[in-house]
Parts: sequence; C-alpha cells; structure tokens
Amino acid sequence: MATTYSISDLAREFDLTTRAMRFYEDMGLLQPERSGPGGRNRVYSGRDRTRLKLTLRAKRLGLSLTEAKEIIDMYDSPRDTGLQLEKFLQVLAQHKKQLEEQMADLQANLDELKVHQREAKALLVKSKSKNTEAAPPATAKAPTAKSAGNTVAATATRKKSHAA
Repeated sequence: MATTYSISDLAREFDLTTRAMRFYEDMGLLQPERSGPGGRNRVYSGRDRTRLKLTLRAKRLGLSLTEAKEIIDMYDSPRDTGLQLEKFLQVLAQHKKQLEEQMADLQANLDELKVHQREAKALLVKSKSKNTEAAPPATAKAPTAKSAGNTVAATATRKKSHAA
C-alpha cells in the first residue's frame, strides 16, 4: 500500500501552516483524496508530497505559484520532456534577469550610501576642527556672577530702548 500523509504530517514536515496547505490545494497545486464523514479529512499521496516539495523549491527560486503550477503540471502530462525543460529554462532565465537587475539597483544604492557616508564623515571632521579652533583657551576665566548680571541688565536696557 502507498504511503499517505495527513495535512498535519506534511505541514509539520515542510514547516507550513495547515492554512497554507489548503491554499496550495485551492491553487490546484495539491489534490488530496478525501476521507471520513463528509470527506472532511484530506489524505495526501506521495505525488502530493513531491508536488509540495517542488512548489516550495519554485517559491525559493522566485517563481510565482502560477508559474510553479504551470511547470509542475507539465511533468504530470505525457508530453515531451524537452518542451518542459525548455519552459523551465525560460522561466529561470527570466527570473535570473530580474534578480540581476535588482542586484544592480541595490549596488547603485549601496554606492550612493557610501558617498553620503564619506561626505558626512568629512563634514563631521571639519565641524570638530572648527569647534576646537573657536573654543576659548583653557586659561580663560569663567564669567562671574557680577559680570553675568551686567550682561543681563544691558540686554534689558536695550530691549526697553527699542520698545520706545
């Protein structure tokens, strides 16, 4: 007798949720038999397990579920395997091109980020050197309370004269 699997068995084996398994079934990627009262229990075959494995591999390669189904369905049909392999190579080439374009965009972003980073570091060094030049010598006396009070009084007098 052929090995069968429950939805929980396959979900656990492939680290999926049972909801994901049902979604793949709705997409036509899996076709479990039904058993139990009212056909409530799904019984997956070895073929379903293989199709699930291929679906997950296609997903990792960046294929959509529709593309994965199309390719996997080709293997179920009695057609020439040469056509199946040509289609698979075509889809892979398309995804490779897309990934290479994304990598080029990422590299451009990374290069731009490096330029901004160098500019910011240079400005920071320049800013720090200006601050150390403008700082008073360490021997200068701190203002006294009396001189600070005179500054406040002078400011208040200026404000009154401008208001008048």
